Amino acid sequence: MISIDLAGKKALVMGVTNEHSLGWAIAEKLNAAGATMAFSYQGERLREKLEKLTAAHEGRRLYEVDVTNEAALKNMFGDLKSAWGSLDYLVHSIAYAPRPAMEGRFIETAPQDWNTALQVSAYSLVAVAREAEPLLGEGGSLVTLTYYAAEKVVPKYNVMGIAKAALEASVRYLAYELGAKGVRVNAISAGAARTVAAMSIPGFRKMTAKYTAIAPLKRMISHEEVGNLGLYLLSPMSSGTTGQTVYVDAGYSIMGMDPFDDPQ
Repeated sequence: MISIDLAGKKALVMGVTNEHSLGWAIAEKLNAAGATMAFSYQGERLREKLEKLTAAHEGRRLYEVDVTNEAALKNMFGDLKSAWGSLDYLVHSIAYAPRPAMEGRFIETAPQDWNTALQVSAYSLVAVAREAEPLLGEGGSLVTLTYYAAEKVVPKYNVMGIAKAALEASVRYLAYELGAKGVRVNAISAGAARTVAAMSIPGFRKMTAKYTAIAPLKRMISHEEVGNLGLYLLSPMSSGTTGQTVYVDAGYSIMGMDPFDDPQ
């Protein structure tokens, strides 16, 4: 068995809300591999939960950061520079769209809801990468979390599908620009998993039943599988991979037809 040793490496994970967050699944793998950890969270209400989750992470740092607040981002990365001097890995696990934009028809998306979804869910990766760039060096790696709705229509995902498409395009442009200094940028397209964000999608439970029927592996994915892929993409094990959207979805994305519609 090949082990990944990240002792001496420093990682920032942004957007963990609870133990069911996919960002947390990646953070657990990074911590187990020996990386020193920092976390950002949105809103004081989440601090107590994150403090409990990370209590065993020696030397961890916590930051309350609204990614739409440029000054808050600058302050966090300034503090990391003072404390650590550099940064090796960054996990962007941040997405949000106002609920009305998820419940109604896509054609009725309000401009303010569109702007909010795109700013928080896609532009924030660009803003974060810009502030992180001076701390990143050869071998640095960024990972963000996307979803299949960036490519295909998922009813009720609405404007978040547009945001994820913008996020994936941003990954490619960032990979191009940061590649010259040896920094990689990739996206994980995770399949159906029970997270706070997923459970907020109208009809999610019905979607999962359909998902498990169609996916070749006939099941949902586990948080550990997302964590394993995140660790791989951040670590030197994937040193030649950048600008990619990598799927961990039990094979769902390869299917072009519902198996129950098989004409044979």
